[in-house]
Amino acid sequence: MGEIQTVEVTLQNAMLFTGTGYPAADSAVVYMDASDEFGGQGKGMRPQSLMLVSLGGCTGMDVISILRKKRQDVTGLAITIQGEKAEEHPKVYTRIAIHFEVTGHEVKPDAVERAIDLSINSYCPVAGLLKQVVPIETTYTIVEA
Repeated sequence: MGEIQTVEVTLQNAMLFTGTGYPAADSAVVYMDASDEFGGQGKGMRPQSLMLVSLGGCTGMDVISILRKKRQDVTGLAITIQGEKAEEHPKVYTRIAIHFEVTGHEVKPDAVERAIDLSINSYCPVAGLLKQVVPIETTYTIVEA
């Protein structure tokens, strides 16, 4: 049996929930709230948006780690993720597009392409799960620092 991971989600008030991970190293608090029309108060992210943030964090950690191992002089990484939603409920994502903006000195395009490919197709468990049900497209730009 694989590793068991546990999180706790607790109602705070109205439609505001907090999410916490275990063990203590994962115990940062995440706030989730519904939109105003569903009783939310704008005090947290929507859960579906949080999925995209999780994808960005997961693949971003992979990409920067791989680029550093390839001795690329990366000074910044910004990731923009867009999820296109179905029109009907449950309004699942029907397409996800990820754009990586890599800033650095003489960063090689082939190193960036390989890092992104390895993350999406081999290392990032969030991408591994999502790409089973929705296409994930990736693009990148390199900005000379």
